[in-house]
Amino acid sequence: MASATQLEFEKPIAELERQIDEIKKTAGDSQVSVAEAIEPLERKLSDLREEVYKNLTPFQRVQVARNPKRPFTADYIRLAFTDFIELHGDRAFRDDAAIIGGWARLDDDTVMVIGHQRGRDTKEQLKRNFGMPHPEGYRKALRLMKLAEKFHVPVLTFIDTQGAWAGLGAEERGQSEAIARNLFEMSQLQVPIIATVIGEGGSGGALALGVADRVLMMENAVYSVISVEGCAAILWKDAKSPEMREKAATALRITAPELLELKVIDEVIPEPKGGAHADHEAAAKSLQDGVHRHLEELRKMRPEKLVRRRRQKFLRLGAWTE
Repeated sequence: MASATQLEFEKPIAELERQIDEIKKTAGDSQVSVAEAIEPLERKLSDLREEVYKNLTPFQRVQVARNPKRPFTADYIRLAFTDFIELHGDRAFRDDAAIIGGWARLDDDTVMVIGHQRGRDTKEQLKRNFGMPHPEGYRKALRLMKLAEKFHVPVLTFIDTQGAWAGLGAEERGQSEAIARNLFEMSQLQVPIIATVIGEGGSGGALALGVADRVLMMENAVYSVISVEGCAAILWKDAKSPEMREKAATALRITAPELLELKVIDEVIPEPKGGAHADHEAAAKSLQDGVHRHLEELRKMRPEKLVRRRRQKFLRLGAWTE
């Protein structure tokens, strides 16, 4: 059944899924005949998912990245890691539920995982502030990074936010300083850092967890200096029309393949057919494999080389020759 979050371009997929479900419900005990009936439909469904997601426009990828059915940081922690111990608070003001983090194990490696956390229902969204951190969230993240550095443990971050919270209280408590401090400290952290954009990476709120030795992106994630609506409002005074949002998404070049071409990111992590929200386990396995591979490479480098290469990596961004 199509849900309230069903995207327009996904409706043919949803209709085929509904047909398969109806056949299964009305079949009764005749499992053999059911298998014969639904096998061609399931093949068609697989092909349709692949075809639809192979031809997404930039703004359609934005819609997929924002889909509340996609796996969030907590889902990836549960599916790709073991022995997670969540740590709370920034030791200065309070705990910010928009960022979660703590110790975990990736196969046999102890790691520190930190990421933005959104909510699926209204209660969870309010608790997580729609995944938009206050300064204490970024200070908690920095505290955990420094703790990881103390014990020579790699840091893995997961980026999924529209941006930092811009409320009065956040500004009073130093939102800009908290983000800037994270950028500065992450540039000097003497342990491997891998950042993965798992959904929507927006503005400085995303970059505060994004200064890393390797920056990865899920196939249907987006990473941008501003939201497409904000861009359309500034440039064309129209943040609502689909045409202007598509125009902004195209102009910003925010999709994973484009950012890989621009060398803003280092690898695109493939998602299962139909997007990460279609199969959380497969998406988590794909992310786990990618992160593990890069971590093995980074572990071989001495701390001073890590810091030097990380600094050079970000200094090269935006450098062009004619």
